[in-house]
Amino acid sequence: MSVKKKRILQYLFNPDYKPATLEDLQRALNVTGDEDIKELYRLLESMEKEGSLIKTLQGRYTPLRGLGLYVGELQGHSQGYAFLIPDAPGEQDVFISRDNLGGAMHKDRVLVRLLKKSHDGKRREGEVIRILKRSNLKIVATYRGNRRSGTALPDDRRFFSEILIPGGSHGAKPGDKIVVGITRRPDRFNLPEGEIIEVIGPENEPGVDITSIQKKYGLPSVFPAKVLKEVEKLDEQHILEALEVEGRKDLRSLPVITIDDADAKDLDDAISLERIEHGHGYRLGVHIADVSYYVQEGSAVDREAAKRATSVYLPDRVIPMLPPVLSNMICSLNPGSPRLAISVLMDLDSKGKLEKYSFFPSIISSDRRFTYHEVNQIIDGNKNLRERHERHLQTLLDMDLLAKLLKENRIRGGALDFNFPEAKIRLDENGRPLEIQIKRGSHAESIIEEFMLFCNQVIAAHFFRLKTPFVYRVHERPDGDKLYILRDFLSIFNIKLKGDLNKITPRQFQKIMKEVKGTPIEKVVNYVLLRSLPQARYSEVPSFHFGLSAPIYTHFTSPIRRYPDLLVHRILRNSINGTLTRAKSRKLYALLPQLARHSSEQERVALEAERECVDLKKIEFMEGKEGSEYVGTISGVTSFGLFVELENTVEGLVHVTKMEDDYYYFDEKKYSLVGEHSGKVYRLGDSIKVRLEKVDKEARTVYFTIATPGEFNMLKINHSS
Repeated sequence: MSVKKKRILQYLFNPDYKPATLEDLQRALNVTGDEDIKELYRLLESMEKEGSLIKTLQGRYTPLRGLGLYVGELQGHSQGYAFLIPDAPGEQDVFISRDNLGGAMHKDRVLVRLLKKSHDGKRREGEVIRILKRSNLKIVATYRGNRRSGTALPDDRRFFSEILIPGGSHGAKPGDKIVVGITRRPDRFNLPEGEIIEVIGPENEPGVDITSIQKKYGLPSVFPAKVLKEVEKLDEQHILEALEVEGRKDLRSLPVITIDDADAKDLDDAISLERIEHGHGYRLGVHIADVSYYVQEGSAVDREAAKRATSVYLPDRVIPMLPPVLSNMICSLNPGSPRLAISVLMDLDSKGKLEKYSFFPSIISSDRRFTYHEVNQIIDGNKNLRERHERHLQTLLDMDLLAKLLKENRIRGGALDFNFPEAKIRLDENGRPLEIQIKRGSHAESIIEEFMLFCNQVIAAHFFRLKTPFVYRVHERPDGDKLYILRDFLSIFNIKLKGDLNKITPRQFQKIMKEVKGTPIEKVVNYVLLRSLPQARYSEVPSFHFGLSAPIYTHFTSPIRRYPDLLVHRILRNSINGTLTRAKSRKLYALLPQLARHSSEQERVALEAERECVDLKKIEFMEGKEGSEYVGTISGVTSFGLFVELENTVEGLVHVTKMEDDYYYFDEKKYSLVGEHSGKVYRLGDSIKVRLEKVDKEARTVYFTIATPGEFNMLKINHSS
């Protein structure tokens, strides 16, 4: 930020400032030159667009402070109203009725004025007075109509109205999934209008459901021609040529292995472990694919990777950050093939304390590709697998011991260990779900997780000490308001969140997790603890990582699928080569904030798309099982019913109108539904028997009823029933 800009901001946000025109500001700030006047105007214009000030009808610029005006993102609701999610931290959401939306739609960035009175006299209510940034110009929907005209029903019900399609179907048939471009915004009396940009295909055709979600989130389908042209000549020969590069260590004699999911194709991390100091210490090797050797800064591949920022893993496909020739072949650490890597060798004592480390470009050849399942069985004592992999048996057992030691050290240091089951959907050739596989943390997953966490901290600490431009992974302390809500929630279970909430530490969370471990409320409490934490993000500014209780952290170990890791590799390579000049450092300092912010945003988009696809396939999995009965856990309580999560992680709703044995009222303070006559109470964390009543794929909801006592005949869930 220039000194001039700081001076302007100080003037505008001075408590004594009075609304002023552009000419008034020119005189007050002594801005005279044509270029300086243009710069002042551009600054005011950008601040108006972002919503930090407004320009009145009289042409006077006024900061929003104290005017009852709020800026934020609009979150629509299927019933036709919306909420403003204010930018300002700690501000409550603002309810906006359909009549007060002013043509704004879900996810628009808007300026809202509070109304003096609300309909119910309780919640804050407002009206949209300006749309600062229009979003959602392309919406995925289902077509209803004929060749000449029709309507489109958005898949995302937060776009709460149909879209008129007056300009023809463009080949779409009733029931087809389409992408619609908005041509006219809605108003109080008219529906929005749009035109068909793309016909995805019939909604029941295999893969169309996932493609629709992919389009909804703006995830790309193909790589640009320029990108493919850059990589079309890459082959194994390029790896052999790199052997001649001075300074690359040949580690092909080192016993290196990979451990991944059975269906993984982009293997970007390998590990090795040797006993040192007469068997009392360890030399841990973490060998990461040297992607930065192939992806040159500023190339078409690099620009596309920066744009995508992350690979996205959907149930029936992977949307890679890099072209497959790189992600699955040249860079992937496939067994028995020489591969370029950045190796980090770390010597640890018998207590898992780091003694020394080094990192350098290397060439490795993976001895063996193991799957998580194989390693788990070997460590658990499977005789056949132990005999088959006798060469690696002791190494795997040592890896398990070291991983446990590192984890104990982390937990002792205050790190939080959330171990929620992860659902993976196995599909048939038509995209129909065959099985919900539940993954829980085990030996193999822990080995990879602990080794990568440790390596990432070593790399982060090294570059922090050098004070070079860098990309950190940061996780802020929880917000005060969320902690007060958390404290009230925990009090329901007689759990106290002690101490100054403004100085909350990971150990306080850890203590609560220990208190509920092994109890029926463990999962619910841990989930609420997790929800109270902010999302981790990338930043060019180093900061404490709350979840890991680590002073400094980065992402280094997955450059095939995460752009921040590729940036870290590039900085590391420049550091090794001595090419991180002052000019290059200045350039990095200028670029990193935007790259870190974009990578964080794309990470959230990827997570939302992945979650929505998995939830959709879970709902499909329950189709045809109506009438079956299950045991679940009450995962949510609202005024309109109970949310119940089954052992296979499917969540459904027991609507209060289906609880016909009594009239149930919502006890907001205790997160429970209470029978007015019977006194029966349904609480968070309670085990409950339910019957599957209905699966509404269109509304993305599973409906349960409470199984009548005495009639319960549970269908045992083996996650494939």
